[in-house]
Amino acid sequence: MTFRARHQTFTLYDPTGRYAQSTGEQRMSFKLPRRQRVEQTIEGRRDVRLVVDDHVWIRQPDGKVYEAPRAAPTRDTSHLLVPARRSATDLLAEWRALGIRDGLTHVTRHNGRAVTVIGATAGDRESSAVWLDPEYGVVRVITKEKLPPPYGETLLDLTLSEHRPLVGGFYYPYREEWFAAGKLLLLIVTRSVVANPPLDDALFDPEALRRER
Repeated sequence: MTFRARHQTFTLYDPTGRYAQSTGEQRMSFKLPRRQRVEQTIEGRRDVRLVVDDHVWIRQPDGKVYEAPRAAPTRDTSHLLVPARRSATDLLAEWRALGIRDGLTHVTRHNGRAVTVIGATAGDRESSAVWLDPEYGVVRVITKEKLPPPYGETLLDLTLSEHRPLVGGFYYPYREEWFAAGKLLLLIVTRSVVANPPLDDALFDPEALRRER
C-alpha cells in the first residue's frame, strides 16, 4: 500500500504554548514499508527530507543535499498515521522501545470515547504510555524525551484527533497536537489526504533528489 497526506499546515509555538513562532506547509508521501518524503516550506524557504529505512537525506533551500545522522526509529511516529496491518508482537515491540510498559493497563475516557491506556495505571501522568481507541487506533502517545533548551528532559505528549474514514476501515487523524511539559509545542492540521496514489520510486531516491531543480 502507498499513502499520501497531500497537504498539511503546521504552527510552531513559543515555550509558553500561547504564541505562534512560525508557520509552514508540508506535503508528505509514504511508501510502505519504510520510505517517506516530506516537502516543507517555512517562511518561503523550501526543503525536502527523505527517510529510507533508518537513513535520512535533506535537500536544503539552496539545493545542497546531504545525508543526516542515522534516524532514531524508536522516535519515528509516522507509523501512527499510515494505515498498515501489524502484528500484536510488532506493536508491543514498538511501544517497549518508547519506554512503555505493556504490563500496565487501564480503561479511561478520551474525547467521550472509551480507550485503553497501556503503560500507566489510573492517575499516573508521569509514565510513558499509549492510548488506544478500539476504532481509531492510537489517539495519544506520552514519552519521556530530551529536548533542546528551554525544555530539557520532559514529557512529550502527542494527541491525534479529528479522525475521518480513509480506506479499508482505517481512520486518519486530521489534527496532531504536540505538547512539551504540558505546553503546546506544535500543531499540524491535514487539509487533504489521498490513499494509494501512483508514487514514482524516484520520489524516494537520494540520487534523484540531488538532480532535482
